[in-house]
Amino acid sequence: MAKLKITLSRSLIGRPVDQRATVKALGLTKMHQSVIQEDSPAIKGMIHKVEHLVTVEESQD
Repeated sequence: MAKLKITLSRSLIGRPVDQRATVKALGLTKMHQSVIQEDSPAIKGMIHKVEHLVTVEESQD
């Protein structure tokens, strides 16, 4: 299955609680931190909710 590299590129300061929780559920805690996640419908939905805060790219792993 494909993997996605998700990077937190914008700050969570002033963001609603549900967006903060979504970013935390993706495994991101700090700015410019990256995580590798499986490409699944649940992960795609989370990314869609916070797409203005993260950058996503296909991972080579």
